Amino acid sequence: MNKKSLTLIGALTVGLLLNGCVISVDGDGYDNDRDNWESREYNNRKKLSNLRADMGLAEVTSYMGIPDFNELYNKGDDSYQVLFYRTNRRSGDGVTTKDECTPLIIKNGKLSSWGDTAYRELL
Repeated sequence: MNKKSLTLIGALTVGLLLNGCVISVDGDGYDNDRDNWESREYNNRKKLSNLRADMGLAEVTSYMGIPDFNELYNKGDDSYQVLFYRTNRRSGDGVTTKDECTPLIIKNGKLSSWGDTAYRELL
């Protein structure tokens, strides 16, 4: 066999081996494995229970991780940053929405409050 024939056979073999291999990821970067989203939400709720007011922004994000959403508001002389962490699944569409998250309110660089009531009062 010549080199060209061996290359063709090798390419066909690799093609057959890879045929049907698909990697699927849902809309929020997590696979659809039930344990994955349940674990993520549980861990976020567990971490929320250990938060304390006056934690700095860097300390909060270091402890909680990257938020699912991040907003910034200015009211008068105060600056508010709102970090949203997924804590309760509402639909199985694979997309995280704000209504599935708990908001953390950072006022002037310090954690001041969290939860839906605190977020509604901010708005």
